Amino acid sequence: MKKKNQLVISHLENNGLKVYLLDDVEIIECPTEPTMDAIKVEYQHYDYSEDELKAELDEAIQSYKDDLEMYNSAKDNGFVNGIVFNPETYQHKNAFVKVIEKTEKDSTEYSTPLVNKKMADCTPQEQIIKINEREIRKKQIENNKQFEEVVQMIRETDYINTKKALSVDEMVAFSISLFENNVDYVGRQKHFSKFLVGTSKMTDVEVVEHFKKNFKKDVFHKLIRYLLTKQVHFGESNHVNNLTNISFYNAIQGYFKSKIAAIEKEYAEKRDKREARLKERIAVLEKKIQELND
Repeated sequence: MKKKNQLVISHLENNGLKVYLLDDVEIIECPTEPTMDAIKVEYQHYDYSEDELKAELDEAIQSYKDDLEMYNSAKDNGFVNGIVFNPETYQHKNAFVKVIEKTEKDSTEYSTPLVNKKMADCTPQEQIIKINEREIRKKQIENNKQFEEVVQMIRETDYINTKKALSVDEMVAFSISLFENNVDYVGRQKHFSKFLVGTSKMTDVEVVEHFKKNFKKDVFHKLIRYLLTKQVHFGESNHVNNLTNISFYNAIQGYFKSKIAAIEKEYAEKRDKREARLKERIAVLEKKIQELND
């Protein structure tokens, strides 16, 4: 280590600061929001079209959002306030830091993660890796846009007014949509533990095909009935003043009429007793009113 660096470190320590080398700590700096101008500078040696530069910017913005979320939650993940100091230039900036707990097997070499390297600073092999990774990301962005365009197109058609009965594909789509968006963890464990059984090693596309191949309307009906039990309203809403609740209450009568009747009878008996007591109290009060008027 250079004597200059040693003097700087000694001075920092004498002023109450604890000094670590870069490979001894994790550092999270406040990310810089990317701009098109910055992207153009970074890729100035590449023959990129405007669309390709836009894709790079979209990717950079997504990375920025991820980095910003990590930065904002740093303290929750064990990081503390720190200062990144360059002993050569004396420039410094605030950051969040966390000491790395090392084992004897850990390497003491420090290298900048590939994801943080600029293309111009990468070796040819690293550039190939980055190019392939970015192509994967570009395909994802394209698929996102393609899907959104298809959905927007469908919404502008008369699809929802189609008179035909639901196709198997539509029932499959609805079943998976209900499961993914409305069945919580407890519900999945208790009622739908076999919903996607045997698909843990499949891609999402393969999962849908597998589900379709083994689809049964019983599952479709079970999901709808589960949803009916979950989307009722409590609190100030009940089976006589809320449309959702009234329709549900009527729907289950054909399955549990006797059990529902037993509960209704219990509540009716309590209500009759209470109203009888109230009637007696009111009669006494009315008698007192009459006596005062006389």
